[in-house]
Amino acid sequence: MPDEQGAERPKYQRIADDLKAAIEAGEYAPGDRLPGENVLAPRYGVAVMTARQALRTLKNQGLAESRRGAGVFVQAFRPIRRRGIQRLARNQWGAGKSIWDADDDRALSVDQVSVEEVTPPRHIADVLGLADGETACARSRRYSLEERPVMLAAAYLPYELVAGSAITRPDTGPGGIYARLADLGHAPVHFREEVRGRLPTSAEAAQLGMSVERPVLKVCRTAYSADGQAVEVQEMTLDSASYVLDYEFDA
Repeated sequence: MPDEQGAERPKYQRIADDLKAAIEAGEYAPGDRLPGENVLAPRYGVAVMTARQALRTLKNQGLAESRRGAGVFVQAFRPIRRRGIQRLARNQWGAGKSIWDADDDRALSVDQVSVEEVTPPRHIADVLGLADGETACARSRRYSLEERPVMLAAAYLPYELVAGSAITRPDTGPGGIYARLADLGHAPVHFREEVRGRLPTSAEAAQLGMSVERPVLKVCRTAYSADGQAVEVQEMTLDSASYVLDYEFDA
């Protein structure tokens, strides 16, 4: 069957498209088992490997998931709605709340965390205005929801700025990093986020428990204090199947 440009679509893609259309039409609900490769192969007159590739395509799109020994099922995980503007409002972290509380009614957990003094990558040092030899406090975390890894995050702050504060400890306390920066007299008043998509590295895929064929969303956020100084750069790697980026603002 030709696509809109007249080119012949690969057989596995046609099968994946049919299954996707059936999912979107409600023929398969979240958590329902999809036809297996041994059912799809004779139905479409293709090899089992072709049917298997179709199911893998759905998994890479975040529409389906494998369950060991049981088959492939429609994805039941409800993506996190990341509210890009509300989460960074001062009345969020300034009130001692986690910025993650603005995103979802389900609580994210940090199941991996490390805090250390490092020589940051050059591009981070440049944004933070660090001279050669100056170090940063690096906070690396993995976030999970319902036992599913969803995001990796690495925050960098000038070490001299935060030395001795709770920012250099795993638990930063109520309101997180931004509340502690405010305590130090360097409250963030302006944020900039850049978002792009790419395939994960093998290490990122392993940490997130996902295929290297499924894209991740890379979000880089810079926080600025009132004097225009960059006080934090945070690089986040989001499983694209686990998130919806939600930006709501007035005209």
